[in-house]
Amino acid sequence: MDHQQRAIDLVSSRFGSAFLGEAAFRDQRWAIVDRGSNAAILTALRDELGFAFLMDLTCVDWLGWDAEGLEKPPERFSVVYLLYNHVESCYFRLKVFVPESDPEIPTVSHLWKCASWAEREVWDQYGLRFTNLADHRRILNPIDYTGHPLRKDYPLTGRGERSNFPQYVK
Repeated sequence: MDHQQRAIDLVSSRFGSAFLGEAAFRDQRWAIVDRGSNAAILTALRDELGFAFLMDLTCVDWLGWDAEGLEKPPERFSVVYLLYNHVESCYFRLKVFVPESDPEIPTVSHLWKCASWAEREVWDQYGLRFTNLADHRRILNPIDYTGHPLRKDYPLTGRGERSNFPQYVK
């Protein structure tokens, strides 16, 4: 049994109702889980299957998704965790959908310290808050910046905020 199947089997058998399904694309399979169980599931994947390295944590804004022949995502946002098992040299991806009406998900920064930076970036760029994250300061945009520029409804040319940035070179 391959590592992706073992991970999916662990999530589906251990977390039952929190396991919402699985998907695949180009030989990459991933589990889709309930946002309230993300930390418990990631703990099990780390501790029991050796996915000890959080390679990436990012967000996808599905606003306007309308690809012919593909299912529409159940919520506007998804948080994606890419894990790596360095002993077996294998990857596994976990996807958690987050509704626009309640854009909050539990932090995993207590599992991986590096997650706090990635979670801050998701907050800064997409506006998703991470419950119990110690530091929600902006990480890429100015502290007083309003808005979340990687949301698909954010204007491509901005909202005029660039004209307020300090000029260092004339």
